[in-house]
Amino acid sequence: MMRLVSFSIRNATLVGMVAIILWSSMVALVRSTTEAFGPTQAAALIYTIAAAGLWIIRRPRGLRRFPVRYLLIGGLLFISYEICLTLAVGLASDATQAIEVSVVNYLWPTSVVLFSLHANRGRDANWLVVPGVLIATIGVTWAVSGGKILDPGAVASHVSDNPVPYLLAFTGAVVWGIYSVHTPRMAAGHDGITLFFTGVALSYWGIHLVHGIHQQVTVTAGQILVLIAAGSVMASGYACWNIGILHGNVTALAVGSYATPVLSAMFSAVVLRADLPGSFWWAVGFVALGSALSWLGTRSSSVRAIGHRTH
Repeated sequence: MMRLVSFSIRNATLVGMVAIILWSSMVALVRSTTEAFGPTQAAALIYTIAAAGLWIIRRPRGLRRFPVRYLLIGGLLFISYEICLTLAVGLASDATQAIEVSVVNYLWPTSVVLFSLHANRGRDANWLVVPGVLIATIGVTWAVSGGKILDPGAVASHVSDNPVPYLLAFTGAVVWGIYSVHTPRMAAGHDGITLFFTGVALSYWGIHLVHGIHQQVTVTAGQILVLIAAGSVMASGYACWNIGILHGNVTALAVGSYATPVLSAMFSAVVLRADLPGSFWWAVGFVALGSALSWLGTRSSSVRAIGHRTH
């Protein structure tokens, strides 16, 4: 496991912010890799590279001391989330839909807040939670409605053409809320991310062998580079985020993480050459604003939970 001896709070926070930038590129990288290798094989390859990188830079120590409950329940939740997210992006019908489902996934900060409130019986909440949840939900609805805000018919029509990616992205957001709120207590200070990533890679290889689309592909050097970049960015993002959370300003990182949906949509639109209407950017802004208000409406419990993930 990588050891860092002399990180100031400022420098560690800056390193944590690098993770936000790295993860903002993940939707575009995953989608690009999917177009080359197919959804299941691309995900299996990406997580294999990421897991290998994490075993090099974050090798877990004292495995026998890891709580079994944390490994089983936390691992299952983590693997489920990652499968939901990457399959949602991979199964999207085109680049625009891939970006839309990534916005649906950004309901996870709201999910974290809601599950945190339930776990703490509302003790850590103030009035900002309600508008935060409403604004974030409106933003997601707006993003997938084709610009027709608060029109359930437009949302249903838009989603019905290919509903599976949206359902997977929403399920992932809920699962991540459960994981973020409940696994820190189970972990008892242990970090199983490297083990969990290995589990995701193995799960995806199993899915690909049983249900994957086995297609003949002609892989170019450029596609291989994108694949390596996707796995490396995912692993590096976790390494940088871990430095920030352990040694930096967690509150600053939590606030900074709410720029992720905006940065991700911008990066994806450029790389994937998606033509997104102006209303979409307003919708993304609503998601970021609503998530930030939800966080401001809670105290330290949601800060700790959000510290586990931004993408």
